[in-house]
Amino acid sequence: MSGEIKAVDLKLVGDLFGDGYVMDFTNRTYQEFFRDDVGVDIYNDAYLIDNANSKGKRLRAFMQKAQKSAIVKALHGLWEYRVAYIAGHEDCVPQGRERLSALVERLGGKPIPGAATPEPNAPLGRGLTESTQVDLENEFMVLHGMDDAAQARGYAFEKFLKRWFDAWGLEPRKAFKLKGEQIDGSFLHGNTVYFLEAKWRNGQTGAAELRSFQELIGQHFEGARGLFVSYSGFTPEGLQAFVARRIVMMDGMDVVEALRRRISLEKIVAKKLRIAIEERRPKVSVRELFP
Repeated sequence: MSGEIKAVDLKLVGDLFGDGYVMDFTNRTYQEFFRDDVGVDIYNDAYLIDNANSKGKRLRAFMQKAQKSAIVKALHGLWEYRVAYIAGHEDCVPQGRERLSALVERLGGKPIPGAATPEPNAPLGRGLTESTQVDLENEFMVLHGMDDAAQARGYAFEKFLKRWFDAWGLEPRKAFKLKGEQIDGSFLHGNTVYFLEAKWRNGQTGAAELRSFQELIGQHFEGARGLFVSYSGFTPEGLQAFVARRIVMMDGMDVVEALRRRISLEKIVAKKLRIAIEERRPKVSVRELFP
């Protein structure tokens, strides 16, 4: 058994090859690929989990159950197929070849042809390294496995955000209390202090909480702003009813996109603020900002 496949590895494989469909494979060509290139029957019940029979789910099960040598063969073959599959189109997975090559080498295989495997401590920007980025992705994945009702997950989310903002050089401050106020944290963007509000729960955030956070910021020096991070997002009614003047917003998908695509937090906050000021839209997704 591989024993070395992490949640972040499965996410990379899903991003590269597909979580449901796997590129343009049909059932027949998918079975033939694994039979001829890897030497396994991908439609064996060993690769069926929770009756999820999609190609992507079977690939995920294969990654978790197969021998390392078979996984290496599959990843090499899938990458070669992908090169032809996306020919003439922009690759939307940053450093995909290098990241997949690093995984293959970690499993004992030869690097993907043409890949320059990133050094673990090679800077990605503002001192952020690839190894730090992977650690952050793993930490974020761990949060998903925590009890939904656990207050501890909220605290863990705050700690994750502090480490994430610190990695991008935004000088975050952990949660602190003022007289009559509980602040989830703060960070520095340019010369502006941003207060942070972090929520991880099943329900979406409504207008009342947004107004309360904005009112809190308004009690501080002129120029202070806020970032409200709600993992489950914001209610459509709340976004329509709330008039933002001092805050911008981020949801869980924004965090996922930023981590997966290695997008600078400094750039994300700057673009969100500009759109909020120019277009009065305080909640714009990272995917829209960085298509």
